[in-house]
Amino acid sequence: MSRYSLLLLLSALSLPVVAQQVQITNVDARSAISLDGDWSSIIDPYENGYYNYRYEPHANGYFRNQKPQSPSDLVEYDFDTSPVLAVPGDWNSQRPELLLYEGTIWYKRSFGYDLPAKRRAFLHFGGANYEARVYLNGNELGVHSGGFTPFAYEVTDRLRGESNDLVVKVDNRRRRDGVPTVNTDWWNYGGLTRKVRVIEVPDTFIRDYVVQLAPAQPDRVTGWVQLDGPDAKQTVTVRIPTADVEHEVQTDADGYASFSFSADLRRWSPDDPHLYEVVVESRTDRVIDQIGFRTVTTRGSQVLLNGEPIFMRGISIHEEAPLRGGRAHHVEDARTLLGWARELGCNFVRLAHYPHNETMVREADRMGLLVWSEIPVYWTILWDNPETFALAMRQLEEMIARDRNRASVVIWSVANETPRTPSRLTFLNRLIDRARELDGTRLISAATELSYDADRVIVDDPLAASLDVIGANEYVGWYSRRVEDIGQLKWESEFEKPLIMSEFGGGAKYGLHGDAGTRWTEEYQAELYRQQVGMLERIPFLAGMSPWILMDFRSPRRPLPGVQDFWNRKGLLSERGDRKLAFYVLQGFYRDLQVRDHLRR
Repeated sequence: MSRYSLLLLLSALSLPVVAQQVQITNVDARSAISLDGDWSSIIDPYENGYYNYRYEPHANGYFRNQKPQSPSDLVEYDFDTSPVLAVPGDWNSQRPELLLYEGTIWYKRSFGYDLPAKRRAFLHFGGANYEARVYLNGNELGVHSGGFTPFAYEVTDRLRGESNDLVVKVDNRRRRDGVPTVNTDWWNYGGLTRKVRVIEVPDTFIRDYVVQLAPAQPDRVTGWVQLDGPDAKQTVTVRIPTADVEHEVQTDADGYASFSFSADLRRWSPDDPHLYEVVVESRTDRVIDQIGFRTVTTRGSQVLLNGEPIFMRGISIHEEAPLRGGRAHHVEDARTLLGWARELGCNFVRLAHYPHNETMVREADRMGLLVWSEIPVYWTILWDNPETFALAMRQLEEMIARDRNRASVVIWSVANETPRTPSRLTFLNRLIDRARELDGTRLISAATELSYDADRVIVDDPLAASLDVIGANEYVGWYSRRVEDIGQLKWESEFEKPLIMSEFGGGAKYGLHGDAGTRWTEEYQAELYRQQVGMLERIPFLAGMSPWILMDFRSPRRPLPGVQDFWNRKGLLSERGDRKLAFYVLQGFYRDLQVRDHLRR
């Protein structure tokens, strides 16, 4: 062993403990430097950069970013001469040989940072799919599992001024005990798919806050604030300048304070998506946010927005980048996708099947689109596995922590198309209870199972007893029965609750034409939609719908040559934004609903 290798080994044995993960709200409002751009990358399918030949973690892995110190030193990798990958971005769409790659890729970026006295620094990741093991200057900060929620580590005492080496081991292999599990119906985009930045805050800073209307008292603003630091006991002021509102509250020794005060505020809605500038300020820190104020509740089979019934004219959306492909992450991606939803006549989008990037939700706030947000508890999760449950719980908590100040988000969904078993019911009910603990101001839902008896469709999944709004997916005319059978179905529910038809639809390849009885043609899909919306209008307890899906998206489950070519073709638009005939069918239906709603007013 060379002297250099021995020093590396001794250094590894004295590594400090890993950093604790933290959640910081509204990172866009913080002082930060971006680490986005080109990162050096090494493909590592055998994980040679982490394990030795005995498959044991070794101290001299790629995270050390070693350089030969003499001609005799053996170092079998070099980030500096390796290819680059763009961050944010998935690796699958950046290099053809990585299109189907599932495994480990190492990312490396060097940066300088001089942290002033009495300031703190956090390394923040908007998302990394699926498992991210993070190292700064050769020392491990921690490991995060789950590809769609943010995480951060404090690096105040770990920065080295002019030269810092950040290395991230990203592994997107599907896991049977993961969330999601091994079988899904979307592309497994790997990599640092969302923004990476260093956030700088005061020694004592505003880490988290909630400011919203109380559903039971909509003339009152309620919430709380959490300070973090040595001077945590302070006076905090919450201001809404344009509403002439200012309220002071005193935090306790742990930095926490709750508040409630009256305010006459304009209500956020799809027709009037008004956002207020809200300032949360302590003696040491100040954070500005754009927040809409609204209430969402239910009454019988109705969803009430600001106390008034609303029919949720929706569409489901995957986080697939329009036009260019890959994982969506730009603000232009969000504006394009949500703009298409608005063109369709939507006031509601179901962001499936995982939390989308924060830009998507903030743009929904600005554009006036209600949002269903969900975690990827999907299909065949291991319901009896404690580690799987812990993963689902953490993703739920991270989703809610990031987006609970967003007026557009009205539904937290805990699952999609999961089988009826006692263990599944226990698993999901625990998630539902936790969601209500964290945020009692929004509705809880899930896409549940249905029962069929001849021409009867019965909403009877026992999970629905725990939900505020029942979601249900049905594909009559595509996976079951014929299109002409759709109109014969009669719907019943065992629950006095609103139903959202969270999915229905069928596939068509843009430009493929024929008669309405030929699958994959635009005519078939259009006729299916005509029959479906006719049937849905006759369901008395229906409160909304989000057909599947806005745009075609990549899926390894869809190989049919010449038609699917590994794309799920159920989109109303092609991946290039071409409108299929069914787009205009649904658009016309939503326009009729808007006219009828206007006449009722």
